[in-house]
Amino acid sequence: MIIAGGILIFIGTLFSMLSGLGVLRMPDLYNRLQAGTKASTLGVISIAFGGAFLMPDQWAKFLLIAVFVAATNPISSSYLARIKHKEDEEGTSALLEKDQFEEKEGVTK
Repeated sequence: MIIAGGILIFIGTLFSMLSGLGVLRMPDLYNRLQAGTKASTLGVISIAFGGAFLMPDQWAKFLLIAVFVAATNPISSSYLARIKHKEDEEGTSALLEKDQFEEKEGVTK
């Protein structure tokens, strides 16, 4: 069990690192979302299952983490891609810049 857990954690770490590299190397937002979402989801799930192998009494927590990541990563990337697509069609910026957010929320500098 210890060897399997270590291998899964190593694989998950490798996928997470490759995900970060893919985000840095890809040319546009859609490719970055693809690289970041799929690889990081697989990486975190692999790390969670590796942790479950190493700590069998905590398997429910690791399973909950894996399910949460598997459910939220695709939804968030889909939402960001939809905003960018709408922005490209309309020619306006749907994403708030930092200064716009502060003005909208009434935050003073």
